[in-house]
Amino acid sequence: MLKKIPFWVQIVVGLVLGIVLGVIARVGNLAWLSTALSTIGGTFVQLLMLAVVPLVFIAIVVSIANLRQISGGPGTVARLTGKTLLWFGITSLIAVLVGIATGLISNPGQGVGLAPDPNYKPKTQGSWLDFLKGIIPTNPADAFTSNGKVLQIVFLAVVIGIAAYKVGEKAEPFVAFNRSLLEVVQKALWWVIRLAPLGTLGLIGKAASQYGFDLLRPLATFVIGVYVACAVVLFVVYPVLLRVVGKVSPAKFFANAWPAIQLAFVSRSSIGTLPLTQRTTIDNLGVPREYASFAVPFGASTKMDGCAAVYPAIAAIFVSQVFNVPLSLWDYVLIAFVSVVGSAATAGLTGATVMLTLTLSTVGLPLAGVGLLLAIDPILDMMRTATNVAGQMVVPVLVARSEGTLDDEVYNAPRTDVLADEPAPTPA
Repeated sequence: MLKKIPFWVQIVVGLVLGIVLGVIARVGNLAWLSTALSTIGGTFVQLLMLAVVPLVFIAIVVSIANLRQISGGPGTVARLTGKTLLWFGITSLIAVLVGIATGLISNPGQGVGLAPDPNYKPKTQGSWLDFLKGIIPTNPADAFTSNGKVLQIVFLAVVIGIAAYKVGEKAEPFVAFNRSLLEVVQKALWWVIRLAPLGTLGLIGKAASQYGFDLLRPLATFVIGVYVACAVVLFVVYPVLLRVVGKVSPAKFFANAWPAIQLAFVSRSSIGTLPLTQRTTIDNLGVPREYASFAVPFGASTKMDGCAAVYPAIAAIFVSQVFNVPLSLWDYVLIAFVSVVGSAATAGLTGATVMLTLTLSTVGLPLAGVGLLLAIDPILDMMRTATNVAGQMVVPVLVARSEGTLDDEVYNAPRTDVLADEPAPTPA
């Protein structure tokens, strides 16, 4: 019976029930209900994160190796890669400019009146040296076992993927094994994705019960600013790019992409949403499978307009105002540079603390300001991740259109419920 109910309806029902139960738990001071909601939501996220490490590594290795299947040879591959990275940079730059403008207009740090969390101690100072040193693992096994150092896993996957691409036919048994393993991991993760309505109930319920208005009131301007800026990127910038550059209907894009955007909002994980994002990009948006199999996994690891552009820009302005540290024009240029170049620091996981500490340290702002934002980070992360995932689908559409390979019949067809059936295996 559940399969007959559209996935978005299931998500909305879970969201509404979660809010109702969360408010009941908070108003009635029902600790058991709050704990139950937290357990349900936490278990859902834990199940998603269980597949993150193998999914990131295998998906990137396979996506790069699969570039050999693109007709046109190395020249075409280089052109597609260049266009993808170029549009990643362009959209990130636009997003950070929207974030800076929103911060300057809203002045989110004025009148906050809160003290930073004295117990907050960043694991890294977020300097560029720390960031660069953190990319290359000293021990490959450590990258996979030490709480999933995703940035290092991405580095290893890119290196091995390029090596497999260059080796060619001799690497095919290795690539075929990874393709098969990727199908197994995605199948298991697909079962978890089907639990998203239940996860929604728990995650939203936890937020409603634990992050009440008493906490949000002093930070309301900041929260609203992040949501408004992300909404501008999501519903103004992306549609303009789709209409002007992609020559496609923005309304059709959102109708087709909405299931993935919904799941991203709830799960707060670009990587956890990856199987649905990729299937949506291929089956609903008409991007060729050969290209989407590279662009979407790569984007899920490095393309973060919400977490790495909008959020750190507004947060930097917020921290500067709270601590009365003025920012110069050069500081804003640095914020934009960090956002465009340092997006990989977020690595597709929930939260954007690494990117924020990197931005604050680059412009010389106190890292203690991060402690002010930790409590409300889950609320912010929902909108940030939805923006991330939308951007990860917009760029492949723009690049496919520029290459003349976008399937307009698929793009303009009535929306397919990508969760109605189990995903078919990806052709080798």
